[in-house]
Amino acid sequence: MNRKQNLLVGAALAAVALVVVGVNGAEEQSGAGAPLSMNPNNGVPTFEVDPLFPKNLPNHWLMGPTIGVDVDSRDHIWVVHRNTPDNFVANTEIGLAQDPPLSECCQPGPPVLEFDQAGNLVQAWGGPGTETGDYTWPASNHGITVDGMDNVWIGGNGGPDSHVVKFDRQGNFLLQVGRSGARMTGPVSERTGQPTPQRDSLSNDSFGRVAKISIDDAANEAYFADGYFNRRMAVVDMTTGEMKRFWGAYGNEPDDDLDLGRYSEDAEPAQQFRGPVHCGEISNDGLVYVCDRAGDRIQIFQKDGTYVSEHFVAPATLSQGSTWDIDFSHDAEQRWIYLADGQNMKVYIIERETMKTLTAFGDGGRQPGMFFAVHSVAVDSKGNLYTTETYEGSRLQKFTFKGYAPVPEGAEGENSQGVLWPTN
Repeated sequence: MNRKQNLLVGAALAAVALVVVGVNGAEEQSGAGAPLSMNPNNGVPTFEVDPLFPKNLPNHWLMGPTIGVDVDSRDHIWVVHRNTPDNFVANTEIGLAQDPPLSECCQPGPPVLEFDQAGNLVQAWGGPGTETGDYTWPASNHGITVDGMDNVWIGGNGGPDSHVVKFDRQGNFLLQVGRSGARMTGPVSERTGQPTPQRDSLSNDSFGRVAKISIDDAANEAYFADGYFNRRMAVVDMTTGEMKRFWGAYGNEPDDDLDLGRYSEDAEPAQQFRGPVHCGEISNDGLVYVCDRAGDRIQIFQKDGTYVSEHFVAPATLSQGSTWDIDFSHDAEQRWIYLADGQNMKVYIIERETMKTLTAFGDGGRQPGMFFAVHSVAVDSKGNLYTTETYEGSRLQKFTFKGYAPVPEGAEGENSQGVLWPTN
């Protein structure tokens, strides 16, 4: 082939490459050229990832699996992550924490982290070894919620975690609800030498690995998604921790002995929560939205546990399920629900009135805007979204609200818009 032919072939290949890049870019931007509006009647909420949020942590700190996020009354973002050594690789991740140190970097940061709107770390506290003797830090902390008094609630899904702890915003202990180890009442295991855990979804004084706490400030009630071991929603007094009521799927009394079998989208829905009961969010109009994660469903209740309806999302999802965590938009009607799906690596946008899934965003990966097991979601007063990722994801991401636009073609329903990379 002569030089002229080589140039012609090269030009043709370059043109093809540009077309491919353009197509891929359009898919990744997912309709970024659509006109934006601040009128919610003109489409769905639209976001872009902020790849520079949050700012670097001090002291060579690393986050472990991030398993909770919330936004307080100041629009500060709170994260809880797992900072025990078993959540990191000793020689490649936390060499500084070894005895003697293996390297200049890195070490686990404290499990509770507070960030301001600019992504600056405001404070950090908590974790094993910080106990004062009147409470037990969860063996595997899980979920973080800031109430109207700026007090911080944390659950846990470790083996002995049958309690919830409450602190003020500076990390001073206020209350423990339930007793650590209350479920460890079974026969001693030959493998571990420890008692085996036993479910008790009828207990009035302890819990079964609470995944998340939601707050009804006006009623002074805390709702526990209880949980990874028990099969119920439980409601307690926020001041005393006294149990007020609880319920299972469809408002039934929880039944820990019922064999639910393996999940299948073709089977009749289970009459008990499959679990983990992973969230229970309270809307402004007094409804409780419960994530039954392995059942791929959200069940809606009145505050007294009266069943209202159920809705399936990505019902073919197996393994860890599709309904991991939800938060509502901050308009008065809370028109939108944002649902984190860590198994399918995306966030769904759901119209709350109809419970119709309108679109989704995200994809599996480690770059900004992608997800590795997106676990929790929270919304600030400006409409921005914050997500955390568990397992190797181990990070906090911010998705900046840009306005409203029509759903991009091909991204309708449970289909994803792709990665919401900044457009400028």
